[in-house]
Amino acid sequence: MASSQIVRNRMKSVKSIQKITKAMKMVAASKLRGVQVKAENSRGFWQPFVALLGDHPDIESKKNVILTISSDRGLCGGINSTSVKFSKAMFTLSASEEPAKYVILGEKGKVQLQRDSKKNIQMVVTDIQKMPINFTQISMIADEILKNVEFDTIKIIYNKFGSVVSFLPSVATIPSPEVIARESEAGGKLEQLESYEIEGGDSKAEVLQNLSEFQFAAMLFNASLENACSEQGARMSAMDSSTRNASEMLEKLTLKYNRSRQASITTELIEIISGAAALEAAS
Repeated sequence: MASSQIVRNRMKSVKSIQKITKAMKMVAASKLRGVQVKAENSRGFWQPFVALLGDHPDIESKKNVILTISSDRGLCGGINSTSVKFSKAMFTLSASEEPAKYVILGEKGKVQLQRDSKKNIQMVVTDIQKMPINFTQISMIADEILKNVEFDTIKIIYNKFGSVVSFLPSVATIPSPEVIARESEAGGKLEQLESYEIEGGDSKAEVLQNLSEFQFAAMLFNASLENACSEQGARMSAMDSSTRNASEMLEKLTLKYNRSRQASITTELIEIISGAAALEAAS
């Protein structure tokens, strides 16, 4: 009886966990639908910059900053560890006169990168999920980073959303206005900028400054939404897997409980029959 009670308690615990994982899957699916539309619409912000400037992760620079986008909450598969591993790889590849610095968005990225690279972390922004992911909010974060972080190029590491079960670690490179001017004048990777004429009262330096700042905000906005989609998709997949595992465990526990209960009933029947036979023999 004691064994049956233990199994029954475990069955209750597994059923409770199964209800929670089902609910979390439904919540993630609901959030994914809303964020996915925003992410698809946000791609129009950064695509003109890629058409104009291209994307050159191998551009030469001395001050490299790696901006890692992660989540504040777990239970979403391996998207955060993937971003951290990709960031560490970019850190290794960004070897120059000055060591690269990390800027981290999200609590999970902060926790994982602090284990090995605490001295290289320059800025951390957490509680991202408590903020509405809109262009105004992201622009404020981008402005705060630009004010406090010096860089020649900043590489945004994020998970690009493919589907519920697919996300791709990606990098977007944003050069500083000085690097843009240097590359365009020297006939480097951005030499096509010299073919454009600047109209109005702004100087070339002012135009490049505005261009670089808006490019950074636009890329950060899209990357945040893409990573949020990947997070919800990964959470859906993880919770679906957990629900199926709970069902399988529940089946095994049910079988074990039935066997234990059947053994207990059989033992009681044997005791009753044996007692009746003993009484009959005594009489």
